[in-house]
Amino acid sequence: MTAERGGLRHCCDLMRSNVEQSCEQHPDPSDCPDNLIAYVAKFREYGLIIHDGGSSFIRIAHCPWCGTKLPLSERDRWFAAMEQLGIDPWEGEVPSEYEDDTWLRSLDLRPVMDDERTGGRSTAP
Repeated sequence: MTAERGGLRHCCDLMRSNVEQSCEQHPDPSDCPDNLIAYVAKFREYGLIIHDGGSSFIRIAHCPWCGTKLPLSERDRWFAAMEQLGIDPWEGEVPSEYEDDTWLRSLDLRPVMDDERTGGRSTAP
């Protein structure tokens, strides 16, 4: 089952509701003890939030609710794109389409999944 809202697809309704959870007392999702899942759209990364006062999370490979295999991170590809554009993402101005998953959608890519049986990469169904 795929849960979609506003063009963004998550594997199930529970994943979507956890990723989209907001809290009036904690504007930063990392600060809210009720917020469990972090999602970084520009990297297509999901993770369990570490509630230690920072914004760290531990990446996860499967949905904790439905067990669906999650897409591989696009972090390396994002940094390669920044390098190709001649942008230092720590110092320079990152184009707005690279602040979310717009840059990936513009490449018309399907999320890449980790195929544990072969140890290789395969495309999502």
